[in-house]
Amino acid sequence: MKLVRTRQELTEIVTQWHKDGETIGLVPTMGSLHEGHLTLVRALDGKATRRIVTIFVNPIQFNNPDDFQLYPRGLDADEALLAQTGVVDVLYAPDETQIYLPGFCTRITVSGPDKMLCGGDRPGHFDGVATIVTKLFMQTRADIAAFGEKDFQQLCVIRRMVTDLDLPVTILPVPTVREADHLALSSRNRRLTAAQRQQATHLPQALQDCLAALKAGKPVAATLERCTQTLQDAGFAVHYLDLRSEKTLAPSEKADPGTRLFVAASLGDIRLIDNMPLA
Repeated sequence: MKLVRTRQELTEIVTQWHKDGETIGLVPTMGSLHEGHLTLVRALDGKATRRIVTIFVNPIQFNNPDDFQLYPRGLDADEALLAQTGVVDVLYAPDETQIYLPGFCTRITVSGPDKMLCGGDRPGHFDGVATIVTKLFMQTRADIAAFGEKDFQQLCVIRRMVTDLDLPVTILPVPTVREADHLALSSRNRRLTAAQRQQATHLPQALQDCLAALKAGKPVAATLERCTQTLQDAGFAVHYLDLRSEKTLAPSEKADPGTRLFVAASLGDIRLIDNMPLA
């Protein structure tokens, strides 16, 4: 595995790969890697002959400057973890000068999904996500890119963007990877104190209980209200808890196949998100 820090070196590598008829698989990340990221890498088995993992903590998708500063980082550990897989060809870890040139002033604007769920209380977040992902698509010249369903709204935004802008890349969705106690793997989990980590187990449990009630035919609104109260009683500040269409992210009043529970809730200043399908 080669560590690449500049756009120029990356361009030379991917240009030669395409000349040689290789197909490029991409896993975009913000680092602080865990088993969920490695699952994305492995999901490219048989789908790409070359694999690139990118690490870049993208400042323009953070609404809170403190959140950006506190986001966990550790390039050396990430590099060692990826090297152990034996299948990653390039770790691209640019600094901000390689991504946003002086005078940078052009961004992708996301409408629709940007106004709901995480976009509702993180205005502009998905503009930042869409902009950096497009730049990474262009810089890596990826043929296929893997994204986790844990960030399901992000997955929907990226799929829509690829369709709307005719980007020549295939999006590969990968199911959420969870801890033994069912908490969704996330780099932000590392910021939880021991007590908060124990509290965090209430999040997936509440979603599972909510799904069970919905499948049993309980009214949607009342069931969501009870689940919200359960999370609040467990110490969470709940930003949203919704049942929505997997295709459009529109709110659903019926617990039908193709709908999914979405939640964002915070313990202290640490925001956790999760989702589970009704099927």
